[in-house]
Amino acid sequence: MSNFRKGSQPNILVAVPLFVCLLLCGTASATPSIVLSKKVGPPTSRILVSGRGFEPDGAVNIYFDTKDEALVITNRQGAFQKIEIGAPSTARPGKHWVTAVEQNKNKGAQEPFLVRTNWSQFDFDSDGTRLNPYENSLNPRTVGRLGMKFSFATGDGSNSSPVVVDGVVFVGSNNDYVFALNANTGTPLWSHLTGGYVVNSPAVADGVVYVGSATPDSEVYALKAADGAKLWSFATGGWVSSPAVANGVVYVGSRDAHVYALNARTGKNLWSYATGDWVDCPTVANGVVYVGSNDGNLYALNAQTGAKLWSYATGGVESAPIVANGVVYVGSEEGAVYALNATNGNVLWTYSARYAVYSSPAVANGVVYIGLDGSMNALNASTGALLWSYPVGGISSAPAVANGVVYVGSMNDNVYALNAKTGNLLWSYATGWYVTSSPAIANGIVYVTSLDGNLYAFGRGSRR
Repeated sequence: MSNFRKGSQPNILVAVPLFVCLLLCGTASATPSIVLSKKVGPPTSRILVSGRGFEPDGAVNIYFDTKDEALVITNRQGAFQKIEIGAPSTARPGKHWVTAVEQNKNKGAQEPFLVRTNWSQFDFDSDGTRLNPYENSLNPRTVGRLGMKFSFATGDGSNSSPVVVDGVVFVGSNNDYVFALNANTGTPLWSHLTGGYVVNSPAVADGVVYVGSATPDSEVYALKAADGAKLWSFATGGWVSSPAVANGVVYVGSRDAHVYALNARTGKNLWSYATGDWVDCPTVANGVVYVGSNDGNLYALNAQTGAKLWSYATGGVESAPIVANGVVYVGSEEGAVYALNATNGNVLWTYSARYAVYSSPAVANGVVYIGLDGSMNALNASTGALLWSYPVGGISSAPAVANGVVYVGSMNDNVYALNAKTGNLLWSYATGWYVTSSPAIANGIVYVTSLDGNLYAFGRGSRR
């Protein structure tokens, strides 16, 4: 027989909600905290915010800095999960705060979010067009105030286009080194000696720097981005192009007349494709590798298998093609710019130049920017019609576009910034020799190398 007296059972039932009440009260008195799904990203980043320790069933406002981004009602435990907010497009590079505040109790919590943009490979990113869509510090009104932030002597001339990732700028040099520098100060972090000139752009993905060397080395290197330690290398038979990294695969062209696809983690050769002559920098878009060869053709290859999808006779390509909105844009040694259907290689338009085209294009807002006949030119991306032209004394580098400004290096030793709409000169800087590398623009700083043996970084309010 039960030892409970009559009427004792309700006391047990009362104890359950009392325990729940104490639990809830304990939760409510806890210090609120929030967790962000990411802590670093460019402007327009989507951020998932989760919180706990707030008032149960209470209203909480979530802010990015002072902008109210979301209103959420907490659950009975005083928590909320994965509320999406956005970093505003106007958020400048640097530290910002995500804050969650109760409407009634004025309790809250905050976590920092670092606004930072990476320029991770030659074309900006794995499917880039040499356009940085996140730049919000430099524009046609402010770029005229650029001054030198720092310069770094690479020990020899440099053709290598710099890349910028996680606050570090990586660049190669003609003295066979790869350098890693603090992107804000230029302080050297590490260097790695290869066996040949590092004349092309590195690429950085998942904490690894991929870079190719020239003869006599002719290898693809994978280096730890943190300290430059060698992870693996792969030998080709000739100078190695700038790598393109996409979906765990490193794609390179070589002067041994092959395109290679390497496992990014191990360096294993997944496939190779033989052309009739040396091969320049590949571009990867929508599962296709687009690459030009000195054999006179532009090739489209299946990115997984290397099988040829189509080719088009251009008369020789010494630059990287760019793919935008289903169109491949490329310059050729026969003195023409081609716009080809990316699916089948059909010609959409051509633009005739007087001399060979060695500049890779950049594409932004329906315009193709490319160096032709000693000038920087803007062509209508749909028709090929010339929109404007600005004389700069010869271009072998590719332009870069960011926030209404076109940046390009010149064979007359200068770096130029031009208005992307009009071609008007906004700013220029004279280095000590040819600027054959392509600029990178990230976080309000312009990075470019010169054959005078320096990497330059230009920022607003810096010394000239």
